[in-house]
Amino acid sequence: MPEAPACVGPHPNPRKPDHELPFGSTDCHCHVFEDPKKYPFVENRSYTPSYLPLSRYLAMCKTVGLTRTVQVNASVYGFDNSLSLDIIGELGQDKARGVCGVRPDVSDKELQRLNDGGFRGARLSTHVKGYGGTDVLDTISTKAASVGWHVQLHVGNTAEIADFEAKLMKLPSALVFDHMGCVRGARDTVDSPGFQAMLHILKARDDCWVKISSWYNRSQIGAPDYPDMRPFAYAIVAARPDRAVFGTNWPHPNQFPPTVNPNDGDLIDVFCRWFPDAALRKRILVDNPARLYGFTAA
Repeated sequence: MPEAPACVGPHPNPRKPDHELPFGSTDCHCHVFEDPKKYPFVENRSYTPSYLPLSRYLAMCKTVGLTRTVQVNASVYGFDNSLSLDIIGELGQDKARGVCGVRPDVSDKELQRLNDGGFRGARLSTHVKGYGGTDVLDTISTKAASVGWHVQLHVGNTAEIADFEAKLMKLPSALVFDHMGCVRGARDTVDSPGFQAMLHILKARDDCWVKISSWYNRSQIGAPDYPDMRPFAYAIVAARPDRAVFGTNWPHPNQFPPTVNPNDGDLIDVFCRWFPDAALRKRILVDNPARLYGFTAA
């Protein structure tokens, strides 16, 4: 099997944003990549990350003002959730929770072990290798529901959401959509069937959530304001301001040369310019994540 391509890393010097985030602000989507000798990558993967350890992630969070984290166990680790489990254990569950990858035949004992360790969801992806995709959606949702988790869905194309709308409406577990439904500024509009299907599910289900994240690599226009992605963010929050959360997607994996990843301080400022109201910003950054992941009140 050919080696998975090496992806570019995050900006080496994140700057302090112009906006100050409220205490308890939560990064609901990020990854960490420690020594692969201790935490080996699966062979069948979509990318190969660099060494980007917890210390570097925490330094970024301190600079931009994020105080809580949700570690999404990266697809390069497949069903081995050891790294995220160790990170949650180190930081404590008042500051860290996790989303894991699990096999369809995962045992009740293993689910309980992960739940006790701070995991609150299981991720499926049709975009990257490693977890399994919508072919196991029903099974993983049933498993997730048994421990009160959600299924986090990462699609390669937002049109897939329309294809699976009827099934998604009936899932026994809660549901979280990655990266604004994985829309793209060059391809999609707010009226695109997949995005509209996501909004319908978001309005109809009281246990559906959407992450406002990863807009930088889905924009055709790009920095500094990513104006083609702003309407999607506005539509999500207009539909359910109580079900939107924020994520950095640090260290911005699955990006390859010559792409250059943005400064994380710039991304915080983009989000704050999109949502200038302090009460709404606190809702997305603090209150909604506390409800979704079970953090205590900030």
